Amino acid sequence: MLKIEHLSKSFNDKKIIDDVSLTVNHGEIAVLLGSSGVGKSTLLRVLNNLETPDAGAFTLDGKPLDLTTVNKNHTVGFVFQNFNLFENLTVEQNITLALEKVAGKSHADAVTIAHNLLSQYGLADKKNMYASSLSGGQKQRLALARTLALQPQIICLDEPTSALDPLLTNHVAQSIQDLAQQGFIVLVATHDTSLIERLKATIYLMHQGKIVQSATSTDLADRPEKYGLIKQFISGN
Repeated sequence: MLKIEHLSKSFNDKKIIDDVSLTVNHGEIAVLLGSSGVGKSTLLRVLNNLETPDAGAFTLDGKPLDLTTVNKNHTVGFVFQNFNLFENLTVEQNITLALEKVAGKSHADAVTIAHNLLSQYGLADKKNMYASSLSGGQKQRLALARTLALQPQIICLDEPTSALDPLLTNHVAQSIQDLAQQGFIVLVATHDTSLIERLKATIYLMHQGKIVQSATSTDLADRPEKYGLIKQFISGN
């Protein structure tokens, strides 16, 4: 279980995250929903030690989570909105590089792990292509495979469908759902209402740095009138 308590973060005296608390179990998906600038991506960046929080406590499975070690220990994986792939390397090398340089795997072991993940994500036949030649959907899958290679416990995805068409959004939603079924703790920052309609998740609507309403997908479907703010955001009103 990941527990975030009373997280706050400001930039230039502007509060971007304002006393946010939430809990996500292994095998669960938390969707941070909201328009741009409400703090959802910043929350993911804090978890990945890319931003330093002003306040907040973090625990994982009942033990304090030191965010300064999450990259070294590979506790948290991040799939960036723009993928952050090495465009001048091959698909295979995008995965093996971190395994060899960061995780200390032998080249043979790194290649084996890469091939298994590329097969899982339908990219085995693209292993010798440069990442720059992939489509948006293929890049998204490669970014996810690269993240999984380091075996994190927590996976963060920032706007994973921002550049994808509806069909690919379906594929991404299924991939995210599969991650939860494999026992990962999954956090997704998105403003894409079509994505959340495809996920079994807990939805946290953010506004001006705060969580203003939350609901499980099931409760939202069964009792939409109880979650007016979320329904209003989804409907675009």
